Amino acid sequence: MAIDAVLFDFSGTVFRLEDDWRWADELVGDDGVPFDVAAKAEVLRRMTAPVAQFMSFDAVGQHAWDNRDLDPALHRHAYLEVLRGSGVPAANADGLYARLIDPLAWTPYPDTGTVLESLAAQGIPIAIVSNIAFDIRPAFDAHGWTDLIGSMTLSYEVGAMKPNPRIFRDATDRLGVDPERVLMIGDSAEADGGATALGARFALVEALPTAERPRALLDVLAANGLVTAP
Repeated sequence: MAIDAVLFDFSGTVFRLEDDWRWADELVGDDGVPFDVAAKAEVLRRMTAPVAQFMSFDAVGQHAWDNRDLDPALHRHAYLEVLRGSGVPAANADGLYARLIDPLAWTPYPDTGTVLESLAAQGIPIAIVSNIAFDIRPAFDAHGWTDLIGSMTLSYEVGAMKPNPRIFRDATDRLGVDPERVLMIGDSAEADGGATALGARFALVEALPTAERPRALLDVLAANGLVTAP
């Protein structure tokens, strides 16, 4: 079946909060011991994993976690709890959270621009479909890609989180395309794979560091006949 539009996840798919340890050079636990590389990596994983829950919460915290991508205040509460539960002192937690929600702190994958430009040149509409509670548009603005995106469907703006089919339907309705003629690309089979409930195709990419994943998006497009593989 022909593909009339492509939907992309954001975190771990087209952009990544990169493992640049300068953001945590002065990260010291409550015991006064600096975090080592493994501990810093674990903190970053907990901040960006699409679906996994890494700790237990009280009732208020669990509500915040379950609904974190629907409301900025709940998102902040949930992730500050995760940071503190990961041994990050309160004095550092606010700064790390601020980095998480700064769209300009995120790094695009090497092939993101090429893929967006190639699809746009073919007249194939593009949507970003993200479980997120902050505005990621500035990340695309910074690279001159805003005009390539036909729909920016963000969970906190539409009131639905992946894998709920409503969020995918919002994107396809905005693009004016049949969901059964759409390809969804993302790093979570559980969340992004929810698009298949509407009949869409789904392709999985790994949320690797950007230097280790130079052309996964291009490979997906090539496998689906949307670009010619070199």
